[in-house]
Amino acid sequence: MNAGPSRPQLSGAVGAGFEKSAETYLRRRGLKTLERNYRCRRGEIDLVMTHGDYLVFVEVRYRASREFGDPLETITPRKQRRIIAAATHFLAANERLGNRPCRFDAVGVTGRGGCVEYDWITDAFST
Repeated sequence: MNAGPSRPQLSGAVGAGFEKSAETYLRRRGLKTLERNYRCRRGEIDLVMTHGDYLVFVEVRYRASREFGDPLETITPRKQRRIIAAATHFLAANERLGNRPCRFDAVGVTGRGGCVEYDWITDAFST
């Protein structure tokens, strides 16, 4: 992921709505939700899911349009480090899941209302 232009923070309700929408999109493609909005002092993970044998940590990004860039461009190296740190914390707190292979996926959501597009990147970045 490239460092791209910054974006204003979404209100909690709007952001939660697009995270839920992305979760539904992923569930329709075979992923199963373990946890939503996992938070620790080191960072946050939007969705923790499973996909086959994989434990998947998902970052969801939204933009109303691509006029100012792709939403996935906003996952900066700093943000990636915070997600990885939160995933490490999650694994330490959930030892039973620690033996599964892990990956970091990203979902870009673009659009408004009934016209929303999803861009799902599996294994978007690594440790």
